[in-house]
Amino acid sequence: MAQSESGKARQERLAAELRANLQKRKAQARARRAGDADSRDEGIAAAKDARPGDGVDDDK
Repeated sequence: MAQSESGKARQERLAAELRANLQKRKAQARARRAGDADSRDEGIAAAKDARPGDGVDDDK
């Protein structure tokens, strides 16, 4: 059974959003490894700037 054109467009849009999200997460992981703070306003603090209780590595 063939998908409708709108179904294909939706799948392509979702795939593009997934790729964009993956790239964003990879950039965040690289920044954390480098010790640099996330450049976004709502981003996380760098590991070297983290304080106890701020949510960074609280499970350790």
